Amino acid sequence: MKIIAIANQKGGVGKTTTSINLAASLAVRGARVLLLDLDPQGNASSALGVPCEEGQSLYSVLAGPDSVDDKIQSTRFPTLHVIPATTELAGAEVELVKADNHLVRLREVLEPLRAQNRFDYLLIDCPPSLGILMTSALSAADGLLIPIQCEYFGLEGLARIVDIHQQIISSGINAGVQLEGILMTMYDGRTSHARAVVEEVRKAFEDIVYRTVIPRSIAVAESQSFEKALLEYDSSNRATLAYKALADEFLARQPVKC
Repeated sequence: MKIIAIANQKGGVGKTTTSINLAASLAVRGARVLLLDLDPQGNASSALGVPCEEGQSLYSVLAGPDSVDDKIQSTRFPTLHVIPATTELAGAEVELVKADNHLVRLREVLEPLRAQNRFDYLLIDCPPSLGILMTSALSAADGLLIPIQCEYFGLEGLARIVDIHQQIISSGINAGVQLEGILMTMYDGRTSHARAVVEEVRKAFEDIVYRTVIPRSIAVAESQSFEKALLEYDSSNRATLAYKALADEFLARQPVKC
């Protein structure tokens, strides 16, 4: 099982949208996917129609004796499962900081899932902050996927999350976490501004940047209001097609299984 943290401390960059739709697009290609909603807002959970009831988040696993297996819920996609988030997860920020192993607690919690080989990929939708939940996700992950909005303020956020990634590596907390990829989101090709941002990011990070670019589309907000992934809501929408292409590109980057 490969763990991918989808993170950016800047909000409104398409992080949760990417988590939902990459997970669904991988699932329809036959991959066994677990989406861990680590954002107390619980938007990734609700957007897939998964009930967000108290006691169903990872909080009682991180802060207590509960089993991670008991938190896994099914979705309308046979090979996509979710661990939902609720507001109680915000309490984990307070509880974890009291523990000596707070930076590796999430890694320890997820280790049984690795041993079970139940899933191919575990995608973590991280909260838009620099708190313990995000750093815990990076400490547990094999790879980091960074969505960035196609605007210049997004470049500042990108530099910050890349710096945090390097700190996690250099500190020895998780020396193996790779920069899986950078995804340009909310792209409007009609503007020179958006084109210039994409060009600058590609120049700086080269092949780490996905070739796929996610366009702006009202269907994104509409699909979430109906608690559906994009491919359920409108299979021919350009944003839907972009996330399908992203799933193909993501899979092409993975090592070939023996």
